[in-house]
Amino acid sequence: MRIEWRDDLDTGIEVIDNQHRRMVALANAVCEAQARGDQAAIADVLEGLLDYTLSHFTFEEALMEDAGYTFVDAHKRVHEVYAERIEAYRRRFRAGEDIAEELRTMLIGWLFQHIRNDDWAYVDSVKRNILKLTGDTSEDGWLSITLRRFFGARK
Repeated sequence: MRIEWRDDLDTGIEVIDNQHRRMVALANAVCEAQARGDQAAIADVLEGLLDYTLSHFTFEEALMEDAGYTFVDAHKRVHEVYAERIEAYRRRFRAGEDIAEELRTMLIGWLFQHIRNDDWAYVDSVKRNILKLTGDTSEDGWLSITLRRFFGARK
């Protein structure tokens, strides 16, 4: 079963919403690989999911820290626990376990819950800070530098 993006998952922070959509696409890739019985594709998606998720978390945490979000340490811990879970799935998969269905179920539940609850908690703080910081749209402005630092992208 594919995960369908729903508007209530949008935080209104475009860069974060795009990253969340990418994570949903990776979760859907697990579903597709599972349906085909393609273990090599599951391995590739699992690696990509772990790598992209860690990059996203680092970026998101930087936004929260820069905004002075009060609960950044608790949010970081939630991210750490999730990354540990994905790493555990990767270890189990490498050991020969069929983890695809369990991974898919976890991804669906976690992504929706995390975005709707944990991420929405920081949205106002981060949005206010981004509005302040993005007034400078030059190449050496905060947003351009941060996007390049984490994703090699430009604003």
